[in-house]
Amino acid sequence: MLTSSIVSGLGLGSMYGLIALGFHVTYVVSSTVNFAQGSAMMLGAVLGYVFAIKLGWPWVPAAILALFLCAAFGLVIERVLVRPFVDRRSDAWLMATVAGGIVLDNAVLFTFGKEPRSFPSSLAVEPVQIFGAGVYPLQLVIPVVGLGIAVLLHLALRRTRRGKALLAVVQNPDAARLMGIDVRRVVAVAFMLSTALAGLAGLLIAPLFSVQSEMGTLFGIKAFAVAILGGIGSAWGVMLAGLIYGLTEALVTAYLGSTYTQIVVFSVVIAALALMPHGLLGRAAVSKV
Repeated sequence: MLTSSIVSGLGLGSMYGLIALGFHVTYVVSSTVNFAQGSAMMLGAVLGYVFAIKLGWPWVPAAILALFLCAAFGLVIERVLVRPFVDRRSDAWLMATVAGGIVLDNAVLFTFGKEPRSFPSSLAVEPVQIFGAGVYPLQLVIPVVGLGIAVLLHLALRRTRRGKALLAVVQNPDAARLMGIDVRRVVAVAFMLSTALAGLAGLLIAPLFSVQSEMGTLFGIKAFAVAILGGIGSAWGVMLAGLIYGLTEALVTAYLGSTYTQIVVFSVVIAALALMPHGLLGRAAVSKV
């Protein structure tokens, strides 16, 4: 039980971390977050199901198109629900992104249907034995992919021209603008990247859960809790918090039962934030006078 719980927890934690990385990316670039991240995760799973299962496409092109459309959703969120309010120095983007997620959830509900659908995968059919516990190969692949994406994101930010432009915007948007960097475009790319990460999480986790229009709601809430717990300004803190959160959730479910999972886990989150208000690897904001 312990081994399977640890493997399951690492897989879930990686998914929370991927979605939470989306919160991190948009926050450090624009000081805003997309509260439709959970809906973007659901969109990735639903589109993957439609393209790969319903239409019978090969998995790779189905996944690529699903991620492209998730990124397009992020662009719409930034252009329509965030930028107009930020330009007017209004915080109404908070409610606008929540509303955008609700609109998407209901649009999928009316078109895709309410009934949960199974998402067959060759990696989630036959369990393999690890230290006497049976786990699906997909549960081993998910943490590898999640941590691999975190490493690639870290390298891309520091080794590529677009990544350096994003870091420049993070450090000083006005100076970046004076250096010829299109700050608006960088912010739009950050939102597209954030929803693509959430869509990838949905694609990976879909074979282990039922695909439905409401599946992203709780995932989005948990991912935001992970982002805050890790220190939303730290990518590594966010991923670490995701793994810790996933492990805690899996162990509590295994040993105490699912009835107590959310009570115990969110109580731990509250206690952790009380002790570390800026998160695991977050830093207090520095005010210059």
